[in-house]
Amino acid sequence: MRAVLTWRDKAEHCINDIAFKPDGTQLILAAGSRLLVYDTSDGTLLQPLKGHKDTVYCVAYAKDGLWSPEQKSVSKHKSSSKIICCSWTNDGQYLALGMFNGIISIRNKNGEEKVKIERPGGSLSPVWSICWNPSREERNDILAVADWGQKVSFYQLSGKQIGKDRALNFDPCCISYFTKGEYILLGGSDKQVSLFTKDGVRLGTVGEQNSWVWTCQAKPDSNYVVVGCQDGTISFYQLIFSTVHGLYKDRYAYRDSMTDVIVQHLITEQKVRIKCKELVKKIAIYRNRLAIQLPEKILIYELYSEDLSDMHYRVKEKIIKKFECNLLVVCASHIILCQEKRLQCLSFSGVKEREWQMESLIRYIKVIGGPPGREGLLVGLKNGQILKIFVDNLFAIILLKQATAVRCLDMSASRKKLAVVDENDTCLVYDIDTKELLFQEPNANSVAWNTQCEDMLCFSGGGYLNIKASTFPVHRQKLQGFVVGYNGSKIFCLHVFSISAVEVPQSAPMYQYLDRKLFKEAYKIACLGVTDTDWRELAMEALEGLDFETAKKAFIRVQDLRYLELISSIEERKKRGETNNDLFLADVFSYQGKFHEAAKLYKRSGHENLALEMYTDLCMFEYAKDFLGSGDPKETKMLITKQADWARNIKEPKAAVEMYISAGEHVKAIEICGDHGWVDMLIDIARKLDKAEREPLLLCATYLKKLDSPGYAAETYLKMGDLKSLVQLHVETQRWDEAFALGEKHPEFKDDIYVPYAQWLAENDRFEEAQKAFHKAGRQREAVQVLEQLTNNAVAESRFNDAAYYYWMLSMQCLDIAQVCPSEWYEDRPGVMVGRSSPALLIQSISLPCYLGAHSWTWQILPRRTQCLASSTTSSVWQSCTMVTMPSIATRKIRSVSIVLKLFSTSPGSCCTACPRTPPRASLKCSQILRLVETKDSIGDEDPFTAKLSFEQGGSEFVPVVVSRLVLRSMSRRDVLIKRWPPPLRWQYFRSLLPDASITMCPSCFQMFHSEDYELLVLQHGCCPYCRRCKDDPGP
Repeated sequence: MRAVLTWRDKAEHCINDIAFKPDGTQLILAAGSRLLVYDTSDGTLLQPLKGHKDTVYCVAYAKDGLWSPEQKSVSKHKSSSKIICCSWTNDGQYLALGMFNGIISIRNKNGEEKVKIERPGGSLSPVWSICWNPSREERNDILAVADWGQKVSFYQLSGKQIGKDRALNFDPCCISYFTKGEYILLGGSDKQVSLFTKDGVRLGTVGEQNSWVWTCQAKPDSNYVVVGCQDGTISFYQLIFSTVHGLYKDRYAYRDSMTDVIVQHLITEQKVRIKCKELVKKIAIYRNRLAIQLPEKILIYELYSEDLSDMHYRVKEKIIKKFECNLLVVCASHIILCQEKRLQCLSFSGVKEREWQMESLIRYIKVIGGPPGREGLLVGLKNGQILKIFVDNLFAIILLKQATAVRCLDMSASRKKLAVVDENDTCLVYDIDTKELLFQEPNANSVAWNTQCEDMLCFSGGGYLNIKASTFPVHRQKLQGFVVGYNGSKIFCLHVFSISAVEVPQSAPMYQYLDRKLFKEAYKIACLGVTDTDWRELAMEALEGLDFETAKKAFIRVQDLRYLELISSIEERKKRGETNNDLFLADVFSYQGKFHEAAKLYKRSGHENLALEMYTDLCMFEYAKDFLGSGDPKETKMLITKQADWARNIKEPKAAVEMYISAGEHVKAIEICGDHGWVDMLIDIARKLDKAEREPLLLCATYLKKLDSPGYAAETYLKMGDLKSLVQLHVETQRWDEAFALGEKHPEFKDDIYVPYAQWLAENDRFEEAQKAFHKAGRQREAVQVLEQLTNNAVAESRFNDAAYYYWMLSMQCLDIAQVCPSEWYEDRPGVMVGRSSPALLIQSISLPCYLGAHSWTWQILPRRTQCLASSTTSSVWQSCTMVTMPSIATRKIRSVSIVLKLFSTSPGSCCTACPRTPPRASLKCSQILRLVETKDSIGDEDPFTAKLSFEQGGSEFVPVVVSRLVLRSMSRRDVLIKRWPPPLRWQYFRSLLPDASITMCPSCFQMFHSEDYELLVLQHGCCPYCRRCKDDPGP
């Protein structure tokens, strides 16, 4: 800190008090009985004020006012001693009074005493000046007290003392704070004004006077101080606080509040404060060392750990000795003191190890690194000499000498170049080995090399930052302050009292290297910090320059996988031995969208096909035609196909179809037509195709079927000869007549037709037809299952005629099965064939409906009698009927089967009345017994029928009458009825014993009826009452 006298004046009388106008533009002071008003800018006396007849001891500018206009009188309060000084708190709520007897009284606005501070010394230490700290950042109000016991003390509003009394060694007459409360001014009998910290630590002298200092004040919000003396002298000073700091790479240490040191990490913005409680005179920092010079000692600090981000320092050594030096430098094991022309090297214990005497004043010194204990120093002298000194070597090395004095120095990272700023504000760069001046730039006040790039430096001056790369022109941008460091893309700039890290894009120097096609150097610059756009530009330039290594690194930075794949493919091709750079560059241009340039290079390198392919992929067909070969059909087809693909993508499907057809790509044309529902175009394509082209024809048929054009689809299948697909088409479209006609011509598709037909009939509730279709398709199990289900439903709904009919169909179904598999049948007894699939077993396998009782089922099963049923089944049913007692509610159901019960009116073992062992034959309609006797054909000429016409009574089994063929022929056809059962059953012959009775037998089910009844039923129903054969149907 140093004080510069701005102006001075002298009054006729002692200056008792001084006050600044709140805005600091005017100064009013009390001199004798007069008030003098000065202009603070130049010390001009603006106005002398007269009006007091006696001495004026105190002056002040009104801020909030003490009296109000309405107040007629001022309240007065007595004091125990003479009041010498007073001061209001910042909020105006309390008033501190300093008394002659050494007591301090703190009172509120009403004059009531709240705190009384009795100081040691009493009346021997009158309180001559007091002042409250104006800072609003302090948590408590702090009162500074100066007494004639030659002490300064500090108290809180509660009266509690802060710290200890500070000895002054003079009688203080005035004390005042700076506007923000960071410093204190004290003046008195020592004839000078001293600057103290807010804690009472003396920092230095503001200005020495010729008499006692009675008053001193600081100008609001500035570093100006006015001093008033006993002899009437008025002095106006400007205080200049010099910057005390040190920098090493990204660590910056600087002085704060004159007694503290703050170490700041410029990258992470971490800060640590070291309180020294004394005036900090010099600071030096290097690696993990920190040196702080205080008035009477030097403190050496070190980091707790080797961690680069560690910010905790501890005291390593203390050199208790007063040193006077201009510059201070610290190394790993030494400190270097600069005293004008002399450098001294001291160990941390304070022992001087070496000393260097220079020819001229030392203007600049910097540690440039080296092994611990052997560091190198760069020294610049006023006479222009630049030296390099090693701390373990007594001899200095002269690097070079220039004609002008040195202001700032820096050496490049490789120690090959030296940058110097001289007293003429010129930046000069030298080659250290050859001593050659490489270049120079004007308007520089500080310079710094980039620690990460050998050829880059920056310098500041004239409000601008200048960045220079190699020998390229300087790039300039506005920046206030001094450059003190340059690391990567960060420039450390000192402005006023603070240092900041400024992020500076390195775009300008990078483009300078790119202009000269120096891609690797440009990449190094880009690594210091450029934008993504700059990285992409570097990658593109390097790619066009065929520097694939640099381009690859740059594209990795911007994560452009597309170009990385291109570079990778080119590198693979180069490994395989390709060396045609024109071809590589053409690929690059095509990726960049420079298609015409790429086509020219393809043509120049003899790869016109690649140009054709490129233009085709880009749908630039007019340009592609220029690169077609001499009528090569493959290339022409490829071009047309690509053009068709393009038309398809741009929603021009009809044009695409035409081009696909002309290119022979029928499948793609068919797909477009099918997707758009163009049936006419599909059938046209199908008719023009050769039948050998099965794939497009099949696709045509498939689309035609989807588009509900089965006729065209059938035409296409016929053209292909794909009968199976044609059958499936008829089935799927339910065109059964066409399907049946096709099935007649091709029996191998019978199953494919009738099974779906039967399923369709069943789904449409046409179950009887479905059963026949299943049977016709050879699906016997499904046919039987349909009949069983129909029978169950009929029984459950008491539709017994339908149930009987279904059982008849079931029996005939089993008979058909027996014809196919005769080995499944065996002869139960003469004339009766029983098989595993016989109607008897089928009946037994039918599930009983859940809602029918055993009575209903037993009674309802009786009508299900056919000639194929075994007699044992009938007997068992009859026994069930006779053994079960029917509930009354079932009597109504008995009526429905009464016709059956009449057949068995005697007993289950009843026989014909004419021939006891002959089973009765009844008419299905009227229930009358038909006088019939069963006969058998026999080979022979005898007539056994006549011989056995009268049977012996007894016996339970009926044995048919066996007659010879001759006898059978002799019988009248009208009297003999023949049941022509299909194999494996034998035919049955019946002779009417009452020739006058007219009997009709159904040619289908072979049931016998009175002719009149049969004719009536056929007329009523149009069919047989049992098997429901239509009267117009031919016989079996």
